[in-house]
Amino acid sequence: MKQLLTALVVLLASAPAWAQEWTRFRGPNGTGISDAKDIPVTWTEKDFRWRIALPGEGHSQPVIWGDKIFLTSASKDKGAERYMLCLHKEDGKELWQKKLPLPTHAPGNKGSGYANGSPTVDKDRVYACFASDQQYLVKAWDHAGKEVWTENLGPFLSQHGEGASPILFEDKLIVVNDQDGDSFIIALDPKSGKTIWKCPRHGVKENTAYGTPCILQREGKPTEILTCSHAHGLSSLDAKTGKMLWESHPFDKRSVVSPVVVGDLVFGTCGSGAYTANFLVAVKLDGKGDVSSTNIAYIIRKGAPYVPTPVAVGDRLFTIDEKGIASAIEAPTGKVIWTERINGGFYGSPVVIDRKIYCCSTQGEVVVYAAADEFKILARNPLGEGSHSTPCVDGGRLYLRTFSHLVCVGGK
Repeated sequence: MKQLLTALVVLLASAPAWAQEWTRFRGPNGTGISDAKDIPVTWTEKDFRWRIALPGEGHSQPVIWGDKIFLTSASKDKGAERYMLCLHKEDGKELWQKKLPLPTHAPGNKGSGYANGSPTVDKDRVYACFASDQQYLVKAWDHAGKEVWTENLGPFLSQHGEGASPILFEDKLIVVNDQDGDSFIIALDPKSGKTIWKCPRHGVKENTAYGTPCILQREGKPTEILTCSHAHGLSSLDAKTGKMLWESHPFDKRSVVSPVVVGDLVFGTCGSGAYTANFLVAVKLDGKGDVSSTNIAYIIRKGAPYVPTPVAVGDRLFTIDEKGIASAIEAPTGKVIWTERINGGFYGSPVVIDRKIYCCSTQGEVVVYAAADEFKILARNPLGEGSHSTPCVDGGRLYLRTFSHLVCVGGK
């Protein structure tokens, strides 16, 4: 009961003060959980509210404020152009587009691209990160498309490019820069782009982390920023000062997922493209300094995802890996309740809507199954094209990004 109450406090503390949920990667505080009740479970392509072609390609998730959708994309040519797009929510019509000529990073891989990270948005501005070997740019535009500021964080060295998304917390824009070179986490002033604090990190080979941080707020404790990376494992920073509070070192490979909190545990994974030695780690919250020998609760090696971030409902943790192996885990104990194969490949992260899990496949389906102790597939719905992206939920509608299109489903 104590663990469930702790989880409830975390979710309530991080709940947005506006009606729209998906203003950052994976929605409210990165939980991937929506309380919407009228999202369709089944549909056909004839039921699409609209489907529009995007300039270029990408894997990032759209974010929404008011009647506007914000989304990044990129061309695949050498000297690739990156795009920030603003679309009308009602019909997908393009309102404005900004182009950034940046060289492609090398060598990359077929599962990556140049628009992996998602934007974040508030009532005044939209923020996004764009990387090449020479530059790591953080940019802000107002909602009309006027550039407000740009900050260059320096070179970005990585095997597969960047993918972590920025987040907003109170008066800070938090950007994770865990890479193979000079690494740090930085808090910028959303109005000006000026540095508020900067926390140095270790840069090591295959260190580049692709997860997006989440915020942990608990009564009587400092507000924490939780992150996953190869060099620092699951770690915590003081959100006010940027000081490292604690870190663990269970990972021996790259970390792609974002941290997930369930009760008094935080979860992360590490892995590689071989998918043979991936594992999931549960780390106890709190502690000071290096907690590797004291706070690692358990490790699960079978069926652990490398790329898709798990999602939690109550004290259950639901995972799906790249090959479509889905599991339900009793989070406090690590007991695996069920493990089942879902046909398809999965790189986007699942979300939960009304206790149903939605996830987009590389084969161009949205698979819906029950977030329950009994495995049950509820639907397989067409997308019209493959996807590596994560669903966006807003106003009774789903916004689904495929490789080169954006699809809207549901709503009256």
